[in-house]
Amino acid sequence: MHEELSGIHGAESWTIIEPVLKGWSKDKKYYVEDEAGRKLLLRISGIEAFQRKQAEYQVVKLFNELDFPMSRVIDFGTCGQGRYTYMLLTWVEGRPLEDGLLTLTAKEQYELGVEAGKILKLMHSIPNSNDLPQWEVQMQAKILARIKEYEDCPYHLEGDEQAIAYVKENIGLIDNVKKVYQHGDFHMGNLIYTPEGGIGVIDFNRWDNGDYVEEFYKLQFFDRDRSVPFAVGKLEGYFEGTPPEEFWNRQALYVAYSSLFSIKWSIPFGATDIECMMTRGRMALEDYDYFSRVIPRWYQA
Repeated sequence: MHEELSGIHGAESWTIIEPVLKGWSKDKKYYVEDEAGRKLLLRISGIEAFQRKQAEYQVVKLFNELDFPMSRVIDFGTCGQGRYTYMLLTWVEGRPLEDGLLTLTAKEQYELGVEAGKILKLMHSIPNSNDLPQWEVQMQAKILARIKEYEDCPYHLEGDEQAIAYVKENIGLIDNVKKVYQHGDFHMGNLIYTPEGGIGVIDFNRWDNGDYVEEFYKLQFFDRDRSVPFAVGKLEGYFEGTPPEEFWNRQALYVAYSSLFSIKWSIPFGATDIECMMTRGRMALEDYDYFSRVIPRWYQA
């Protein structure tokens, strides 16, 4: 560990360095405190990730221009004699939202969802000048390829043929979509319940450029699973009311495809994760009446 830290400016003043094991990220993460009592988050990756991490650093700086509690970048560079790349960020005070949400009333859960939705809309408001002329074609091809991977894998959900048909019949909905800077993993698992009773945002490492609707499919798997009031609030906070029809149609497409592909994706992680993804997939099939509807049963405007 000490070898990894060599080259990080200020590391000699750190008094506490503790691993952070929560999350799916491949980054090594550490909670850090320095002699001045500052609380920090250190993320370390292999040097092969340098360009990706440099781009992440620039995007997080864009998000940091917005006014809400979030991880803010302090430093970025290489360390460990050039074998690693690191990013140093501020620590967001509070506790994981998913741990405390169910101790609140349904109204409070909804209001936190509204706040989260407004934060996501604010993030999506950052002007995105990236020229992505082939994004739609590439996204359609990626989804269809991943559906094929699911069809070829040994694990399947009963009734999956209807979800597969919905994807294949509606893939053309991904056409001339609004492109935004995506957080990439915006669900309650990456949100903090701050001491002030609000929302803080962490873990931008899955950021991307793409369809604003794509940002919502994990709402079905993580937010809806833990708190329907929070999930409803997040939608209505983002849209300032009921989401439009074009959102629901494309959201159903992303949910259908990801419900199936996540099962194939989970295989390397073992039986527990496979069953977890299959359970979430079954819930999505039931919520969407096997994709005979595009507005899930749990959403009541």
